[in-house]
Amino acid sequence: MDRAAIYHSDPKVLGGTPVFTGTRVPVDSLVSHLRDGISITEFLEDFPTVKREQAEAFLSLALNDALTQTPEDAGAA
Repeated sequence: MDRAAIYHSDPKVLGGTPVFTGTRVPVDSLVSHLRDGISITEFLEDFPTVKREQAEAFLSLALNDALTQTPEDAGAA
């Protein structure tokens, strides 16, 4: 799934906060839910405009980015 179909950022939508495409749901709300022990199923119930495929693809991209990015890529000194 293409990143643009998963999430995007637009200065006119929530001040440019990355949101799931086709919604106004910030992607960090998924991360917050999971961090708080709330399942992806419950997240999707809370935010029915987000498709399961988008949420799973976002998590896959985030994991891939975390595993391939070096501290230098992230701007760490």
